[in-house]
Amino acid sequence: MADTRIAMKVFGFAGYSGSGKTTLLEQLIPFFTAQGLKLALIKHAHHDFDIDQPGKDSFRHRKAGAAEVLITSDQRWALMHELNGAAEPNLEAHLSRLSPCDLVLVEGFKHAALPKLEIYRAANGKPLLFPQDPHIIAIATDSPIETSLPQFDLNAVVSVGQFILIKIGLQ
Repeated sequence: MADTRIAMKVFGFAGYSGSGKTTLLEQLIPFFTAQGLKLALIKHAHHDFDIDQPGKDSFRHRKAGAAEVLITSDQRWALMHELNGAAEPNLEAHLSRLSPCDLVLVEGFKHAALPKLEIYRAANGKPLLFPQDPHIIAIATDSPIETSLPQFDLNAVVSVGQFILIKIGLQ
């Protein structure tokens, strides 16, 4: 059986905390699904996180030493995998775990070699990422900046979405 994941297109979103990555993605997801695309999202967390809750059976099972706990219902399922000191998997490893889809949006993984949109908010007082990252192909910002890269207003969801679809070959 052929691996259908090779047809998945992957596009990244990079920017500092508070720049608006999540808000823009929240608006782009309905745009892409309205185009008939099946999509997935990978979000990189830069800190310790836990989707489980103390006291729940699954939490207790992980704390007891289970390397993986899969929780399932008639609405959704989630697999939690404990690294137990192992190195964090790279983006490619995570992509291989996804079910086949048309488009994978990646929030974070700033240093991954994939086409990315930088989300930049001047009020954050943080430096731009694009001068050091050759994979940033455009910027969504709240104020114009000096660059030859295409720029979009942070609220121009349709324009940003169409640009991404063209760049990754889905339009």
